[in-house]
Amino acid sequence: METPVHKAPFHKVRVKTMMPPGHIRTPAYLRGKVGVIERPLGEFGNPELLAYGHQGPKKPLYRVRFTMAEVWGPGAETPTDTLDAEIFEHWLEPVE
Repeated sequence: METPVHKAPFHKVRVKTMMPPGHIRTPAYLRGKVGVIERPLGEFGNPELLAYGHQGPKKPLYRVRFTMAEVWGPGAETPTDTLDAEIFEHWLEPVE
């Protein structure tokens, strides 16, 4: 059974490193990176299904904040700057 993602702001999450085929809305450069939930945004249709005309249950969407140091590593020009991305829950796993 999959561990649920904490829905509260400031909980750490990791973007899964999945590489499924098809229409994917999660940027490859964020896969495997750790960020914090900035806030939940509600539930929306899964664009990975909607792109092909399929319906499915709505999925929780979160705004996740990453530091540039996390995204780009030691080469980050401004390591403490941040990047926010909206990522669906099925792409996130909790970090202890």
